[in-house]
Amino acid sequence: MKNRDSELAAKLDFAVAAAREAGWLTLSYFQREDLQVDRKEDASPVTAADHAAEQLLRERIGERFPQDGIVGEEFGESAGESGQRWILDPIDGTKSFICGVPLYGTLVGLEREGRGVIGVIYVPALDECVYAARGLGAWYTKGEASPRPAKVSQRSLFEGTFLTSQVDSFEERGAGEAFRRLQSQASITRTWGDCYGYLLVATGRAEAMVDPVMNLWDAAALQPILEEAGGAYTDWQGEPTIHNDEGLGAGPRAQREVLEVLRAYPRRK
Repeated sequence: MKNRDSELAAKLDFAVAAAREAGWLTLSYFQREDLQVDRKEDASPVTAADHAAEQLLRERIGERFPQDGIVGEEFGESAGESGQRWILDPIDGTKSFICGVPLYGTLVGLEREGRGVIGVIYVPALDECVYAARGLGAWYTKGEASPRPAKVSQRSLFEGTFLTSQVDSFEERGAGEAFRRLQSQASITRTWGDCYGYLLVATGRAEAMVDPVMNLWDAAALQPILEEAGGAYTDWQGEPTIHNDEGLGAGPRAQREVLEVLRAYPRRK
């Protein structure tokens, strides 16, 4: 067990450093007037910053952990031999990034046996970072401040903040009524979306975040962070997974309340 913990600790240190380096790289493109925006096959936007940041992450992983697999939003999957996969989202919140809004982040996760075991959310424009490894706690830092434990809120949704990335995604899922019910239960509702919202949940500044549509690279880093912070990351049925293309991140009281609403909606696949 000690060897496994030592390996995780070393990989967590690496993941934090790599996420910061990739995040800093995105800042060289941020709010540039000449930033070119292209469209992928699914019509979602992508920029040179997305590509450059993921290439950097892949290079760093290849240099340090060549036996590990890699899955990234922009360049797909590279098979490994170790049974572990790094899962990367170089810019989570590309639409915010394109618009010059600082609430985007770089996500680095490590998956083992189907579960996220390491996660890093780094929001470079705000210089906020939350990170965790299974069994090693969750930690938050801003700027040059020393890391402090990251802890989810113990408040109910009625007392707190409900977040989502995009309201109309509930309607597209056929779950518009779920959004309206959660909004009515919460003290306030905001769309501080993408990974920044989950960072707020992990640090106790929001009670719950719900997304009707999630990709693997959106979710992988979130599971260990929220679990180690004392909360949970699950699908809409309450299963702790990064693979079911939907997400709920919450503290314990808010999770129970939110699941009472979401469980009425079958899994997307």
